[in-house]
Amino acid sequence: SSSVLAQGLAGEAPGRRAFGGRGRMFSSAWGPLARRASCAAAAGTVSVLVGRRRAPASAEGKPPVPPGCLMVGTGEYVTGFVDGGAAQSDKGTGVLGLVCLDLRSRGKIGRLGMCGTNGKKLPALRAHMQKVLGEVYEGIDPSIIETFPADGVVKRDAYKEAAADFKPGDLAIIFTPDDTHYDIAMACVEQGLHVMITKPPVKTLKAHLELVEAAKRKNVLCVAELHKRFDPIYLDARDRIRNLGPFSYYWAYMSQPKSQLETFKAWAGKSSDISYYLNSHHIDYHEWCLHGKARPIRVTAHSSTGVANKKLDGVETEDTITIVVDWKNFEDGSVGHGVYTSSWAAPKADVHSQQRWFYMGQQGEVTVDQAHRGYTVAQDGAPFASVNPLFWKPTPSGGKFSGQRTYGYISFEAVVDAVAEVNSGRKSVADFDGVIPTLGTIVGTTAILEAGRKSLDAGGKAFELVYDSDDRFAVPCGMRPAAI
Repeated sequence: SSSVLAQGLAGEAPGRRAFGGRGRMFSSAWGPLARRASCAAAAGTVSVLVGRRRAPASAEGKPPVPPGCLMVGTGEYVTGFVDGGAAQSDKGTGVLGLVCLDLRSRGKIGRLGMCGTNGKKLPALRAHMQKVLGEVYEGIDPSIIETFPADGVVKRDAYKEAAADFKPGDLAIIFTPDDTHYDIAMACVEQGLHVMITKPPVKTLKAHLELVEAAKRKNVLCVAELHKRFDPIYLDARDRIRNLGPFSYYWAYMSQPKSQLETFKAWAGKSSDISYYLNSHHIDYHEWCLHGKARPIRVTAHSSTGVANKKLDGVETEDTITIVVDWKNFEDGSVGHGVYTSSWAAPKADVHSQQRWFYMGQQGEVTVDQAHRGYTVAQDGAPFASVNPLFWKPTPSGGKFSGQRTYGYISFEAVVDAVAEVNSGRKSVADFDGVIPTLGTIVGTTAILEAGRKSLDAGGKAFELVYDSDDRFAVPCGMRPAAI
């Protein structure tokens, strides 16, 4: 499998350009990509890719050129820039931008780009990144990032030009509103780029399956960013859960403070909801735990209202959404049920996001409070906080960024390593099914989220998930209203 924990620094890659420059930083070194046909499919997955790529440079004994990376989106998780300044959350530095800059300094990423829609805010965004990154971390230089669209230009589909400006085998990482993921990802796939999409990758089962097929046709990786899979506690819990017999019961709760509605006001309740945004985490985690052991068969949803519509100036949307899913165990035919609740109506607390869950199998149980790791900080002028440097560590060590071992970082590094392995021909994309969350292996999560939305829109009516096979690794192919 790919190495995602190697910490040796590889030195700053050459060829810097000014942040906002349009010139290429690295010459095209891939050339024609040789392909080897294969039909390997990992058990329990739909293979997203069935080919291999090989760079001629490798055959000549030259070190492989690292893939370029295009970040699509300029918001809080990418840059920490919200409403003209640093986000008042735990992500004021951003996450993705800093990770990519550090990966570039380690020689794992080559050319680095960033694409938004509003070029008018790019000068202020550059100043922000220089302040919170360039002036804080030794060896981190945000000025090397190329940006799209041009300064002063507003272009909703700037991602098309940006994707076309990168080369096949490069990587696009998409962090944009939920309803834009499909169009952006499809444009990048069609350009031959590997793609990583923030959760939820798409909002409908139909779009999910179409993207899986497009990635297969173009022979590229297509992966969702689901960093909880890399949390060492979640990973250990998953390994234990696999040995607790048939599934019986699961509940999960995840929230963000109501102040985040201001950050999300451009899309909250208009193009997506809090279930797609937060329930996607623990629904995916639970589905991953039960992979090949049980499958979701029936979905209902319930909601609470009263806060978000006031904060969003009358936009009608839910404050809190609960999805209830019946699961059928393959081992004995018994049924378990999962309850997944997400909210953006919570008060500010000692953590930005409350996150906890409980799992019961027929032979044991597991409880996790993800938000509280037994580590608290009290400081003059700042609120009391329970911090989690296992997820993200923006605090520098000796003037340098030192968050390489956090699961917020490893989630991206794992995909960058996978891209390098596939581009070199050492591995096929099918080799990463089950290792990282390729889209073909997480179909059930999208099906549950869509069925939950349909249930809410139908007044809480239950929906059944449809399968075309009794195989334990089959994925949903449709959904329908459940018979009474």
